[in-house]
Amino acid sequence: MTLRRQFDLLPADRQFLDDYGLPWEAILDGAQQWVLIHEFPTHEGYNHQRVTAAIRMETGYPNTALDMVYFLPALARTDSRTIGAANAIQALDGKSYQRWSRHRTLQHPWKIGHDNIGTHVFLIEDWLAREFEKCPLA
Repeated sequence: MTLRRQFDLLPADRQFLDDYGLPWEAILDGAQQWVLIHEFPTHEGYNHQRVTAAIRMETGYPNTALDMVYFLPALARTDSRTIGAANAIQALDGKSYQRWSRHRTLQHPWKIGHDNIGTHVFLIEDWLAREFEKCPLA
């Protein structure tokens, strides 16, 4: 697979993604910039052990918060319980990604100068795990 680099990331973001150790791309879909992290590990209890995680690079980033995550293929729980706020589809790069509508909170806001793509990736990891904290596998 040829990994596309269709736009430049901030040096710290590029360094994080390189150090994270998974194949990644920086692509343009229309006018929107996206980072795709391939082979992203999920968590025990999902129908796929690895997915592509897509992060939309918001206009104004890094002063504007990154938000949500999009998965390909779509994730489901192996115990057939519903994953909340994960039923919208996002057309991206000619494919259909599953949108997980997850957001920062007032208690944990985006901190300019601190938060970046790395902290967002760690938040995605937490979202995947927390799905089973609130409702463990049956």
